Amino acid sequence: MRTTVGIIGAGPAGLLLARLLHNAGIDSVVLESRDRAYVERRQRAGILEQGTVDVLRAAGAGERMDREGLRHDGIELRFDRTRHRIDFPALTGGKSVMVYAQTEVCKDLIALQLEEGGPLLFEAEALAVEDAGTDSPRIRFRHQGAEDVLECDYVVGCDGFWGVARRAIPAELSRTFERTYPFGWLGILADVAPSHDELVYARHDRGFALLSMRSPSVSRLYLQVPDGTDAGAWSDEEIWDELERRLETADDWRLERGPITQKSVTPMRSFVHEPMRHGRLFLAGDAAHIVPPTGAKGLNLAVGDVVTFARALVHRRETGSAELLDAYSATCLRRVWQAERFSYDMTTLLHRAPDATPFDDRLQVARLRRIVSSRAAETDLAEAYTGFPVG
Repeated sequence: MRTTVGIIGAGPAGLLLARLLHNAGIDSVVLESRDRAYVERRQRAGILEQGTVDVLRAAGAGERMDREGLRHDGIELRFDRTRHRIDFPALTGGKSVMVYAQTEVCKDLIALQLEEGGPLLFEAEALAVEDAGTDSPRIRFRHQGAEDVLECDYVVGCDGFWGVARRAIPAELSRTFERTYPFGWLGILADVAPSHDELVYARHDRGFALLSMRSPSVSRLYLQVPDGTDAGAWSDEEIWDELERRLETADDWRLERGPITQKSVTPMRSFVHEPMRHGRLFLAGDAAHIVPPTGAKGLNLAVGDVVTFARALVHRRETGSAELLDAYSATCLRRVWQAERFSYDMTTLLHRAPDATPFDDRLQVARLRRIVSSRAAETDLAEAYTGFPVG
């Protein structure tokens, strides 16, 4: 097999890249190790930045998102039983975010790719990226019980942290930066209408809590728990009781309970691999960087990566210049590190460390009070949350 761009991974990054390339008249092949059903049901992020929403619309993948997604014009910060709303449009010149689950983004992009785009091979396991430093990289993969080779002009690894793409970059050229947090998120899906119409980020002496949603009838909620926690060790009643404690307010707001349909624990870590390019191999999304979910940046960073690559490849075709391709890693990393900074700030602002002292507690509350009492501080949070510019 031969193609211009070999894409490893059919998550939102790989699928969106295939769509962008198709719209630009550039052929690609997508290899995905899992089956279609798995890709369309794996639960991940659910907050789309303004820029991600705009890209999906421009790519022709926004119709169902606009119909079923939930536009949010702000978030609520809670601490000391008080409530403070951050108004995104008023602080950012009209920007907002969209609640639309990654599973739904993937469903939309898969349908478009199968109907209009190039080959999308499920259950096609990438085994290795070969000759990445040359003008003729290859992806060795296994599909339908047989090994095959995909010859490419370019390879884009959208295959996540554990994928093969990053391993093709020589160790002597690689630098990694990471931080592991001593806590995780116990997340639940519940068949109950959200108890608030926007996301609620709560700082509490017992730990962080987040009230989110997947639809008008499905709530998504999270609790800070110690690293290594077993989700099954928490009963449904214990989860709801703890959420009530941490989300409590001094007014008449109440948390609505309902049947819990899913429980899981998400570890919290930050990771960046530099560079994000080696020869004609380009890394995108979790293959290159991971952020703690507090800042809602993971999926949106992946979108920024593939938009940057697609623009650079179109520029190469139209001008003959490889300038933007050569700048890919530096361009993406500027945005990545801003997102890492914001995600770190949000995480340390709202989570209570296991060894936190009363001094640390007072500092957290002081930081929160500064945000809600200063338009400049509110604007900084709103601009970061709704999205950093691509490029």
